[in-house]
Amino acid sequence: MVNKLCLGLLLLISCELFASADVVEFSDEELRPRYQQLIAELRCPKCQNQNLADSNSPISVDLRRQVQRLLEEGMSNQQIKAYLTSRYSDFILYRPQVKQNTWFLWIAPIALLLLGLLILYRISQRQKSTVPLDKPVEEPAKETLSSDDQLRLRELLKNTNGDSN
Repeated sequence: MVNKLCLGLLLLISCELFASADVVEFSDEELRPRYQQLIAELRCPKCQNQNLADSNSPISVDLRRQVQRLLEEGMSNQQIKAYLTSRYSDFILYRPQVKQNTWFLWIAPIALLLLGLLILYRISQRQKSTVPLDKPVEEPAKETLSSDDQLRLRELLKNTNGDSN
């Protein structure tokens, strides 16, 4: 009975720990959708593959508070992104702006797709030009001998047969 009580208590405590979430209070509830959008668009500098909304790293918690503070100060989404980009570089943005130093990020997927299509085209062309293995190979056409060549061949064959007897 005591073991079941302890197990139940531990389960209750662990559920409470996992269920804890940041409760963000805003002076104006219209800021909440902007906050949610921003933390979904900004990348965690530590986790690298998670946005601020999904990450529980200490820096993500701090950045979420900072985004909240900047929203409360009346900054626009672009100003907040510019502020964070100046501190953490373009890496903090999931969708970096198209600039001279990020053009490769935008062009590379298209170039790789075109390269893949070109390779598939070349392979299909090569397969069309080869003979399929299931078709029998045709024998080369037999040459017909002229009548003079046939006579000479008979003479040669007679001479070789006559010498052996």
